[in-house]
Amino acid sequence: MALTAKQKTFVQEYLIDLNATQAAIRARYSIKTAEQQASRLLSNVKVQEAIQKAMGQREKRTEITQDRVLQELAKIGFSNISDYLSVNTSQRVVAYKETDDGERVPITDWVQLVEVFDTEVIDRLKMDAVSEIKQTKEGISLKLHDKVSALEKIGRHLGMFVDKVQHSGTVEVNNPLKDLSTEELRKLIRDG
Repeated sequence: MALTAKQKTFVQEYLIDLNATQAAIRARYSIKTAEQQASRLLSNVKVQEAIQKAMGQREKRTEITQDRVLQELAKIGFSNISDYLSVNTSQRVVAYKETDDGERVPITDWVQLVEVFDTEVIDRLKMDAVSEIKQTKEGISLKLHDKVSALEKIGRHLGMFVDKVQHSGTVEVNNPLKDLSTEELRKLIRDG
């Protein structure tokens, strides 16, 4: 059996943002029952097949695959700041003092200097993790994309973080009071 016109519209709308309830509303299902309709539509085998087929076609057309998205997230998630800059400790002259015989003697201090590498020497793939490079009054500012967010997305994709756990089955409880009558239970409560 082929999809109805409304089901086809739902599939097209679902591909926009993968929000089933909103897709049902945009496909002209009742706003009041959109959530239930969306659930019903997503559990329909023919609708699921149409969604998967459309996603596959879009994947081929755009060349955006799950693997490619994961690879981009991995570049960010596994980036290392030392690929872009180094911190060097060195001595520098901070002032001069004059000795009793008129000689100028340098006063030095240990300082840490940040050296940002030239973009030509940084691996092109590593540059994908860079969010921003800008010149400031203090020097060059380098900002990477959010590493933690990328790692969380990778972890969720891999099923590492579970928000809900669903259990099914029965639990047997040995209840010694289950065979007592209401009157016997009341007597137990009174006598404590």
